Amino acid sequence: MLWSFIAVVFSGWLFVDATYRGPVWQRWLFKPVTLLLLLALAAQAPVLTVPGYLIILGLVATMVGDALLLLTNERMMYVIGAYFLSYLLYTIGFASQMTFTVFWPLPVALLIIGAVLIAVLWPRLAELRWAICTYIGMTLLMVWIAGEQYFARSTDHSFSLLAGACLLLLTTVLWLISHFRYPFGAAKAVIAASYFTGHFLIVRSLYF
Repeated sequence: MLWSFIAVVFSGWLFVDATYRGPVWQRWLFKPVTLLLLLALAAQAPVLTVPGYLIILGLVATMVGDALLLLTNERMMYVIGAYFLSYLLYTIGFASQMTFTVFWPLPVALLIIGAVLIAVLWPRLAELRWAICTYIGMTLLMVWIAGEQYFARSTDHSFSLLAGACLLLLTTVLWLISHFRYPFGAAKAVIAASYFTGHFLIVRSLYF
């Protein structure tokens, strides 16, 4: 796992660097390369059960969304659909290995985050409003399921899932705000860093 981890970190860092100051070719090359390395890392897990295969399929769906996003901005509905599918597969994988309990502060906090985010974005979403709202809802559900698993078990495995899901939520929030509402200079680098770290932590959970 060590060399795979080093390869993922190095490739991810090259992509983050490219989004901030590097050439375009570096960004186009190292985003798919990093995801392919994450797929390889997931496939090397000691034991692959149904949740593990769902995580692998989620990574594949993410790669499709990334490819569409890199190629054109005119297919945003398909990009959102691919990311929605990725998080849905992750969520099913999380839910398939947990005993359901409810830690009420978590869904309340997530509902507040979702409501504020939608309120900020709503005037700029136009025909994408309901697609974006559904995508946000899926992201929040993913974090909720991961959080409930952590509060029920408090293991390294569940913590890795929760930390990864929270970083993907942060990625979603920053990406949507910078794309539709308030662009800011460091957005791409911050989004890339949280994006790859989030997916990596979810893959890492397969090793516990």
